[in-house]
Amino acid sequence: MAETTSLDGPRERSRLWKGVFAVTGIMTTLVTYGVLQEKIMRVPYGEDHAFFKYSLFLVLCNRITTSAISAGALISSKKALNPVAPFYKYGLVSVTNILTTTCQYEALKYVSFPVQTLAKCAKMIPVMVWGTIIMQKKYKGRDYLFAFLVTVGCSIFILYPAGSDLGPTDAFGRARENTMWGVSLMIGYLGFDGFTSTFQDKLFKGYDMEIHNQIFYTTFCSCVLSLSGLILQGQLVPAIQFVSSHNDCFFDIALLSTVATASQFFISYTIRTFGALTFATIMTTRQLVSIMLSCMWFHHPLSWEQWIGAVVVFGSLYAKTFMRNATPNPSPSDKVQDGPSSPVKGIP
Repeated sequence: MAETTSLDGPRERSRLWKGVFAVTGIMTTLVTYGVLQEKIMRVPYGEDHAFFKYSLFLVLCNRITTSAISAGALISSKKALNPVAPFYKYGLVSVTNILTTTCQYEALKYVSFPVQTLAKCAKMIPVMVWGTIIMQKKYKGRDYLFAFLVTVGCSIFILYPAGSDLGPTDAFGRARENTMWGVSLMIGYLGFDGFTSTFQDKLFKGYDMEIHNQIFYTTFCSCVLSLSGLILQGQLVPAIQFVSSHNDCFFDIALLSTVATASQFFISYTIRTFGALTFATIMTTRQLVSIMLSCMWFHHPLSWEQWIGAVVVFGSLYAKTFMRNATPNPSPSDKVQDGPSSPVKGIP
């Protein structure tokens, strides 16, 4: 007993520093990622005030960076590069992840970043739906209650924008804001993201899979698919020409790809080390910080109705987290009923 007690101090300190590392990594990379994606998609570049329009090119750059680094991690750790799961399963995650990210980038052309970020909080709803369909999970009544409250808060935030938050304009000075199309893209984002997260969870549980193995094969498939999409749409050359003629855009995309890749590894590390509950708390805080930073940096005014909606959403998310912390550890047979899962996050 004494020997166990003597080990508690170093273990607690080690866990504390791991927690600091995880929180700092996630907050730094994802807040930076949020600011950069809004700047790239909503702020004009150069003297010609041209907007970057090639969302799939951003996906390609992100996936090339992540795939290369994950391959390097597998090789340096002397772990097998062979796929653990059937290749089509990596491809399925890849397809839905590309659709998720493309919807996310495209939505920023039509709705502000605070609206997009708050709408992401409603992802527990599609996760619960997909979890029921794919994993045959059952959820408690309070999970449905929190999902309903988050939906109400998001709806208030979207339906009552501040009148002066006009969004970006095109070359003719016309506002590009189109809330209905932006909301449609966000609904697509939520549906695809919920499937991606749930299917990733199924892969981890169904196969003895290393984090880097799944990341490498998923992002490799994404590279092939996004490159093919750019070529078929005739957007590859125009995207390269745009980046070549706007050096500040090139720098933003390079930094976006770097922090997107770094965030994926911080997210995977956090979930494997501390679990989904701690990760959910960190991500909720990150979303709140991102919204506040975006409002200050890009001058997005918030109406009083939006403040109420934000309070409802984040209040519900924090209450959900604290209630789960207060609940005694469930037995293995009960774990499937303890709310929506938060598996390894899809690559941004």
